[in-house]
Amino acid sequence: MSEGDSWPDITATYDEVAGDYAGLFAAELAGKPFDRELLDGFAGAVGGHGPVWDIGCGSAGHITRYLADRGVEVVGADISPGVVAVAREREPGLEFRVADMRTLPVADGGLAGIVAFYSVIHLPREQIPVALAEFRRVLAPGGSLLLAMHGGSGVTGSAEAFGHPVEVRATLVSMGELTRMIEQAGLTVDWQHERDPYPTEHPTPRLYVWARNAALW
Repeated sequence: MSEGDSWPDITATYDEVAGDYAGLFAAELAGKPFDRELLDGFAGAVGGHGPVWDIGCGSAGHITRYLADRGVEVVGADISPGVVAVAREREPGLEFRVADMRTLPVADGGLAGIVAFYSVIHLPREQIPVALAEFRRVLAPGGSLLLAMHGGSGVTGSAEAFGHPVEVRATLVSMGELTRMIEQAGLTVDWQHERDPYPTEHPTPRLYVWARNAALW
């Protein structure tokens, strides 16, 4: 039996917690100067080059909003219909879509960029390469992927999430494992960084990778 066979239904989990999640995370970038600086650089690199998807945008839609405010043609995407409904209500001027990161409703090479902050963690380890290959498929040649993950090894989780009795689970990776998976998906890693968690964050190292689709189709 694969790990994924016993994986909780992350869609149901986030459908349940969508409202509370939005309240908790809407202002989180205010306390994350490194993330803001990184997103500013990403916005400068992809802005004006075509559509960008914020994959696993969450019900706060805060990264989608941050990029939109910097001139990026951005769409927020999440597997949870409940999350998307809350995000649309909170940010009526932005576009949000229900989508599975492993089967994105985007044509080959249709995106200038993807940002995926702490969303890929919710896949079983064996499914992470599937999502990364899909990211590569939808990125235009030269398109950028900016990915953030929790560092570590194994799997972490809880039978309660955001005050609700729903199961949540996350796959932890080392930087070496993450960059190998990204490169095996056909993307080129241009930059990587690991930082310690801020005092207000879950106590795991934070991994960031900026990669691009270097393919010439």
